Amino acid sequence: MTSVAALLEARAGDDRPGLRSADDGRAWTWREAVAECAVRAAWMAGRRGAERPLHVGVLLDNLPELVFLLGGAALSGSVIVALNTTRGAAELAGDAERADCDLVVTQPRYAGPAAALGLPVLDADALRAELAPFEGAPLPDTAAIGPATLLMLIFTSGTSGRPRAVRVTHRKMAVPGEMLAQRMLSPESVVYCPMPLFHSGAVMAACAPALAAGAELVLRARFSASGVLPDVRAHGCTYLHYVGKALSYVLATPPAGDDAENPLQFAFGNEAAPLEQKTFGERFGCFVIDGYGSTETAISLVPDPLGPYGALGRLADGIAILDPATGAPCPPAEYDAAGRVVNGEEAIGELVNTGDLGLFDGYYKEEAPDRLRDGMFWSGDLAYADAGGYVFFAGRSADRLRVDGENFGAAQVERALAELPGVRQLAVYGVPDAASGDQVMLAIAADGFDPDAFAGYLRGRADLSPKWPPRYVRVARELPATASNKILKRRLVRDGWRTEDPVWWRPGRDLAYRRMTAADAAELRAEFERRGRLHLLEGSG
Repeated sequence: MTSVAALLEARAGDDRPGLRSADDGRAWTWREAVAECAVRAAWMAGRRGAERPLHVGVLLDNLPELVFLLGGAALSGSVIVALNTTRGAAELAGDAERADCDLVVTQPRYAGPAAALGLPVLDADALRAELAPFEGAPLPDTAAIGPATLLMLIFTSGTSGRPRAVRVTHRKMAVPGEMLAQRMLSPESVVYCPMPLFHSGAVMAACAPALAAGAELVLRARFSASGVLPDVRAHGCTYLHYVGKALSYVLATPPAGDDAENPLQFAFGNEAAPLEQKTFGERFGCFVIDGYGSTETAISLVPDPLGPYGALGRLADGIAILDPATGAPCPPAEYDAAGRVVNGEEAIGELVNTGDLGLFDGYYKEEAPDRLRDGMFWSGDLAYADAGGYVFFAGRSADRLRVDGENFGAAQVERALAELPGVRQLAVYGVPDAASGDQVMLAIAADGFDPDAFAGYLRGRADLSPKWPPRYVRVARELPATASNKILKRRLVRDGWRTEDPVWWRPGRDLAYRRMTAADAAELRAEFERRGRLHLLEGSG
C-alpha cells in the first residue's frame, strides 16, 4: 500500500502537464508542481513542534496554493486542516481549535473570518515571504511517512450536530486515487475539479486520481455552472468530478446543439438524481458514474453500469442494511406493478459496515459512539436493496442533513433557532430534495406563524450558516412525542410537508415564506417524479 508522498515522488521527474488554474491560466508541469510542494515541505518541517506535526489550516478556494500545501504536508508528515469556507466565523474558530491548528493560510475573500480565529494568519504575500528562504529545497527523506501517517483533517457532521474532524491518512487519499486512476484515467487525461477541496470528494476523487495517473489537474476556484462546458473545452478535460446538485445546475444552463462536442469522457461523483445522471450523459456525451461515499469512507459501493436504474451498486461482503432499532438485517425490497417499494417499513434500514471500518481511521481526538457500535460502522444513511443485492439510497437519518453538498447536524440548526419567540417546541430534520440530498424542515409548536418576523429572525442570527434556513416550516399545536417528551422526529420526517398542519415554505433562495397550497404540493411531487426520485417520498410515506 502506497502513500501520497510516494505518489508525489513518482511525479518528481515528470515534465508532462500537472496543474492548471482555469481562473488565470497559470500552469505547472508535474516536475514543477512537486518542486513547489518540496518548498512547502521544508517550510513546514522548520515550523514543526516537538510534540506533534504542524497543523496548517487552509481557508482557501480551489487555488493552486492549496494543492502545493497539501503536497508539502504529504512530503513532510505535516497535517492540512481543511476549513469549510461556508461556515460562520464562530464555527470556524471552534473547528480550528478542535483540530489544533497552528496557523491558517487564507486569501482576501476570507480575511475577516480568518482574523477571528485567533491564530497567525498568512495571506499570499506573507506566505511568499516565509517560503522565500526555502526556494529550491530538494525532496525530503520520506522514509518515516507511510499509509497510516495523518495527512489531513476534513470536517463532517454527525447526528450529535457537532462537526467532527475526520482523520484522512495517506492511505485514505491514495487508495481511492489509485483505484479511480486505474478505471478512468491515463497520463493523457485531464481532470476538472470545480468542487471545493475542503470536501473529501474533491480530494479523493479529483486531486488523488490525477496525481496517481499523472494526469493534469485543472482547478476552478469556485464552481460555476455556466463555466463548466467552456472550461472542459478550453482545457481538454476528460474527467469531471461533481457532488450533489452540481449536475442539476449545469443542466439548467441553456442547451445548445453542440453540447456533446467536447472531450469529456467521464463524470464521476455522488448524490446526483438518476434522471440527472441520464440526462447529463446524453446531453454532454459522457459516462456518468454516481457512487456512494462519505468523508469517513467506511463504506464503499461500486457502481454497476449494467445494474438497475438508480442503483448505487451491489452490497459487498461486510456491507449490510440493518434495522437501526434491532440490528437485524432488512429484507429485500418488494415492488408493485409500478415499481414502487411496498414494504418500505421493513426493507429500508441503515447502511452498515459489519466487517471492518474500511478506510475509516477515526475522528481526531474524539470517539464516535453513534457511528461505531458493536465493532460495526453505522453510516446514518438509509437504503434498501432489491432481491439481486442492488442498493438504492433512501435518505438520511433525521438528525443528519446534507444540503447542497454540505453536511451538518439538525442540533446545530435547532440551537440557532432556539430563541424563536412564541414557540413552545421545535424540531429540525431533513426531508428529501427533488434534485439531490436534503432540504431543511422545521416543525414548531406555536399558536401562529408570522413569515416576515421569522425571516427577520433568520437574518439576525450570525450563527446561522447560509445552508441552514429551513425550506419548509410546519406549524402545529403540539409536536408528536414519546411518553418521556422526546419529539418523534421519525414521524415528522415521514410526514414531510404532506400533513394536515399548515406548512409554510420558500420556493426560491430568498427568505420569503408563503403558505403551501395543494397545487404547490402536487407540483413538488411531480418534480420528484420527473427527476426519478419519487421513491424517496413514497418510501417514507
